[in-house]
Amino acid sequence: MKIIISNASQEPIYEQIVNQVKAMILKGEIQEGEPLPSIRNLAKNLQISVITTKRAYEELEKEGFIETAAGKGSFVAPQNKELLREKKLKIIEEKLIAVVKESRLLGLEEEEVQSMLTILYREVE
Repeated sequence: MKIIISNASQEPIYEQIVNQVKAMILKGEIQEGEPLPSIRNLAKNLQISVITTKRAYEELEKEGFIETAAGKGSFVAPQNKELLREKKLKIIEEKLIAVVKESRLLGLEEEEVQSMLTILYREVE
């Protein structure tokens, strides 16, 4: 599991971990039941505080992405396929809302944004 922490990011470190782990689960890069590194090992590898890593794992567990078994570690939680699709749609919706807001700030018309999206959807792999 490869997580990259950016010190230049405005996003707190624990949120960077949460978002990257969620993305890996949603993309299927890490599968249901797959173990995650221990809190201590992840903290050591990322050279961050154990408290920060613990907070990230707690957030992931609260959101239903991972399960933790005392003495055994943390694992990717079983994902309901329909719920997983809804989570993916929610992520896309949030990003599109940001695009709409930015487009309005720049004075772009809806048709221009739709045209850009159509072109990008066809060209980007």
